[in-house]
Amino acid sequence: MNLKVVDLSNNLFNNTILSSLAGLSNFRTLTLGNVRGSIDMNDGLRNLEELHMSCHSGCTFNLHPLLLPSLKTLSLEGFSFNLTTIASPSHNKWQILANLVDLILEDSSLPLNFIPTLSSLKYLHLSSCYVNDSFFMHEKQNLRNLKELRLEYSSLPSNFIQVIGPLTSLKKFYSSLDGNINQSFSMNDFCKMTNLRELFISNNNLKGSLPMCFSNLTSLERLDLSFNDLSGNISALKSLASLQWLDLSYNKLQIPSSLGYLFNLSKLQYLSASNNIIYVDEMHSVAPRFQLREISLSCCGNGGSFPQFLYHQHDLVDVTLSHIHFKVNQFPFWLLENNTNLKRLHLVNCSLSGPFQVPFPSHLVLEDLDISNNFFSGNIPTEIGAHLPSLSSLNMSKNDFNGSIPSSFGDMSSLQILDLSNNQLFGGIPEHLAWGCSSLEILALSNNTLQGPIFSTNFSLMSLSQLQLNGNNFSGMIPNALSNCSFLGTLDLGNNYLFGKIPSWIESMYSLSTFDVSRNQLCGRIPKWVGNTSILGQIDVADNHLQGLIPRAFCNLNRQLQFLDLSMNNFSGILPSCFKPSNIEEVYLSKNMLQGPLPKAFRKSSFLVTLDLSYNHFSGHIPNWISNLSQLSYLLLKRNHFEGEIPIQLCKLPHLSLIDLSLNNLSGGIPSCLKVTALNKVSDHYSWISYNFLGANRSISIEESIEYTIKSRSYTYKKRILQYMAGIDLSCNKLTGEIPHEIKNILMLFTLNLSHNSLTGPIPRAFSNLRDIESLDLSYNNLTGNIPPEFALLHFLQYFNVSYNNLSGKTPERIGQLGTFDESSYVGNPFLCGSLVGKNCSPIAPPKAPSESAKDHGFIDMDAFYASFFACYIVVLLCIGSVLYINPYWRQAWFYYVQMTINSCYYFVMDNLPRKFGC
Repeated sequence: MNLKVVDLSNNLFNNTILSSLAGLSNFRTLTLGNVRGSIDMNDGLRNLEELHMSCHSGCTFNLHPLLLPSLKTLSLEGFSFNLTTIASPSHNKWQILANLVDLILEDSSLPLNFIPTLSSLKYLHLSSCYVNDSFFMHEKQNLRNLKELRLEYSSLPSNFIQVIGPLTSLKKFYSSLDGNINQSFSMNDFCKMTNLRELFISNNNLKGSLPMCFSNLTSLERLDLSFNDLSGNISALKSLASLQWLDLSYNKLQIPSSLGYLFNLSKLQYLSASNNIIYVDEMHSVAPRFQLREISLSCCGNGGSFPQFLYHQHDLVDVTLSHIHFKVNQFPFWLLENNTNLKRLHLVNCSLSGPFQVPFPSHLVLEDLDISNNFFSGNIPTEIGAHLPSLSSLNMSKNDFNGSIPSSFGDMSSLQILDLSNNQLFGGIPEHLAWGCSSLEILALSNNTLQGPIFSTNFSLMSLSQLQLNGNNFSGMIPNALSNCSFLGTLDLGNNYLFGKIPSWIESMYSLSTFDVSRNQLCGRIPKWVGNTSILGQIDVADNHLQGLIPRAFCNLNRQLQFLDLSMNNFSGILPSCFKPSNIEEVYLSKNMLQGPLPKAFRKSSFLVTLDLSYNHFSGHIPNWISNLSQLSYLLLKRNHFEGEIPIQLCKLPHLSLIDLSLNNLSGGIPSCLKVTALNKVSDHYSWISYNFLGANRSISIEESIEYTIKSRSYTYKKRILQYMAGIDLSCNKLTGEIPHEIKNILMLFTLNLSHNSLTGPIPRAFSNLRDIESLDLSYNNLTGNIPPEFALLHFLQYFNVSYNNLSGKTPERIGQLGTFDESSYVGNPFLCGSLVGKNCSPIAPPKAPSESAKDHGFIDMDAFYASFFACYIVVLLCIGSVLYINPYWRQAWFYYVQMTINSCYYFVMDNLPRKFGC
C-alpha cells in the first residue's frame, strides 16, 4: 500500500494496533491518541519518520534500538520508558534515535540509562518531565545543532548547563513556570547564547540584577523575564537593537518613567513593565527611536508628569498606564488624537481630574476605555456616543461625575459593558439607553443617586448578563421588563427603596447565579420556586420585611449554593432538615427568629468560611461536628440560648479568626487550646499590584459586613478589614475557672472580651505578650491578684477594662497606653490603690512597731469607714425624726416605748446591782 499518513488520534488503542500496522511498511507518519498499556516497536516500522502518541493511562513505551532508523520526529505524552529494552546489550545504546530532529516529551518519565544520541536534534521539548543527569552525558556537544529548547515545568539537574555545554546555536529558549531553572542556570549563562532570538524565562524565581553581558544578545527579538525577583536598573538592555517584544512585569526592577534606557531600541513594539519600581526621570526630552504598538507600565507611586515619549507615538494600539499618580490635571485626549488606531486605553487610578474631554474629531477605532478610580468631575459629555462610537467597553466608575446619564450612550451600537458606578449621577436611566444599546451585556450603575422606576414597561436590553443598581434611590416594584432578559446571570438591586413581593417571573431565569435584593422594603415570603434555578449560587435578601419559614425548596440548592444571607428579616422556625449545602462558603442568618438546636445543615459544609447565626433563638449545645468545618474563619453565635461547655473541637479549626459566643448560657471553663489568627498577615515582601478591568466575564462577589463588639461597642466590618483582625468574645455567659495561661495560640489576638462571667484566679501575666492587642475587657468577674505591670508594654491597647473584680495591689504606672485609661477602667475593685484610682498606697509599717496608724494599712480604709458610718448614723436619725414629726400616732407610740424602756432598765439595775457587787 502507498498509505503515507495514519491518524488514529481519536480512538482507544493498545499494543495490538502496531501489530496490525506492521504490514504498512511505506507509511511515514503515525498518530495514536488515548493509548493504553504497553507499546512495542517492531520491524515493520523502519520507514516511519514521525510518531505521535498520547497516553490514556499507565502507558509504557518499549523503545528497541535501531528499530526506528528513519525516525525524525518523536512526540510522546504521558509515557514511561522500559529500562530493560533500552539497555539491551545486543545493540549500541549510543545509537538510539541518531537521526532524530524533533523530540517532544510531555509528562514522561525518562530512565537513568536513557542516553540518546542527539547530535541531529534541532527541537527539544521536555514539558513536565524529570530530566536526570545521564540524559545529556554522552558528549558535551551532543546538542550543538539545537535551535529550540523548551523546558516548561521540568526538573533539571543542578549541573545542567555544565553537562550540555554552551548552546551556541540555540535561537529559542523557553522555561516558563519552572521555578528550578535558577539552580541549573545563572543569568550569565544566557549571555553565551549569542544567537538567541527568543528568550522566555518567566516565573522562575530568578534573583539579582540583569548582568551587563546581556548587551551581547544583539540578535534577541523577544525577551520575557516576567514574574521573577529581579532588581536593579535595566541599563543592560539598551544595546539590544533587534528587540521587538519585551516583558519585564512583576519584578523589582527600577524602570524610569521616561524609558530612557530603551530609546535606541528602534524595533521595539511591545513593552510590558507593570508592577516594578517606576521612578520619575524627566531627563529625556528627545524623541525615542521606537514606535510602540502596545505598552503596559502600571504600578504604583508617583510618576511625575505624563510620560513625554508618548507625545511622539503614533502607532499605539494598546495603552495601560494605571496606578501611577501623574502630575496632570486633565484627560490626555491628545493621546487619542495622535493615535488613530488606538483600540484600548486604561488609565485607572492615575489621579486625573477635571472634566472628561472627548477627542475631536471623533475617534472611530477605540473599543475599550477605562478611566475608573480618578477624580474626574462635572457632567459626562452629552455627545460621548457620537465621539466614541465604536466603544464596546467603557468604565468610568469611582469618580466624581455628576449630572444625568447621557442619552447618547444609546447611539453606541457596539457597547457591551458600561460601568458608571460610584459617582454622583442623578436622575433616571435614559429611555434611549434602554432601547438603543441592544448589545449591552453588563450595566453597572451602583452607588449613585439615581431615582425613579428602574425601567419602563418595555426595553431592548435582551442581552443583559449583569445588572448592578445597588445603592441608589430606585423605587417601585422589581420591573417585569427584566423577565425578557433570559441571559441574566447577576441581578443586584440591593440598597434601594423597592417594595412589593419577589416576582414570580424570576423562576424562569435559568441563567441567574447571583440574586441580591437586600436592604429594600420587600415583604412576603421567599417563593418556593427559588430552588428551581439551576445555577443560583448567591442569594442576598437581607434587611427586608420577609417572613415565614425558610422553604424546603432551598434543598435543591445543596450543590451550587455558595452564599446565603437572610439576616435582618422575620424568618422563624428551623432550617429544613434536607438543607445540606456542601459547597457553601458564607452563611448569614442573624437577627431573625430562628430556633431549635444548631442546624445539622452545615455538618458537611467543609468549605464554610463564615457562619453568622447571632441574634436568634437557637438553643442546645454547640455540637462536636463543628470540627468538620475545616475552613471556618468567622463563627458568630452571639445572643442565642446555647448552653453547656465550649467544645474543645473548636481547637481543631486551623483558620479561626473571630469567635463570638457572647450573650448565651455557656458554662464550664475556657479551653486552653482555643486559638485564633488573623487571615492576612502583612509581610515585608514587595507586594505586586494586580487590577482587573471590567471584562465581559466579570463575576460579582457579594461582600457582607460582620457585626462584632470592640471597645464595648458593636461595629460592622467588611471582609477587607476583618482579614487583618483576630478576636475572641465570650462575654455574658456563665463561664467559671481560671483564665488559661497558655497564649501561644492567640499571639496575633487583636481583641479579647471575657467580661460578665464568673472567672476566678489571677490575670495571666503572659497576656503582656499580646503585643498586637487593641481591646481587652475582663470586667465583671471574680479575678484576684495584681494587675501585671508588664501590661505597660501593650503599646496598641486602646480599650482596657478590669472593673468590678477582686483585684488588689497597685495599679500600673501611667506610662504608655495604660496612661490613657481613667478610673472607670478599674472601678469596683475596693482593694486597688494607686494614682489611677485616686487612692494612695502608703508603705507598710515595720512589724516591730505596731501603732494606731498601722490600722490604716489593712484591707479596710478606716477613714472612709468612719466617715460613712457617721453619715449613715445622721441619715437614720433624720429619717426617724421626720417620721415622728409627720405622724402624731407614731410620735406618741415612740415616746411611750422610750419611757417603758427607761423604766425597765432602771428597775433591772436597781434589782441586780446590789446583789452583784455586795460580796
